[in-house]
Amino acid sequence: MAIHLTPCELAREAGLDRRDVIAKCVELGVPIFNGKIDKTLFLSSLREAPSQPIDVPQAAVAASGG
Repeated sequence: MAIHLTPCELAREAGLDRRDVIAKCVELGVPIFNGKIDKTLFLSSLREAPSQPIDVPQAAVAASGG
């Protein structure tokens, strides 16, 4: 199972739009390194964010083990 995903791959797994994934990375300070995002860091940052204008699908939370 891959941990570092492109924004498109991560959007598919998290049930979000690619642009939303990139916007949340910028907002939450999740690094995008060489076009890849750490899936675990991204999903945990989304869960712990104090205000979430983008709804995190429960399937994405369950898939991350949370």
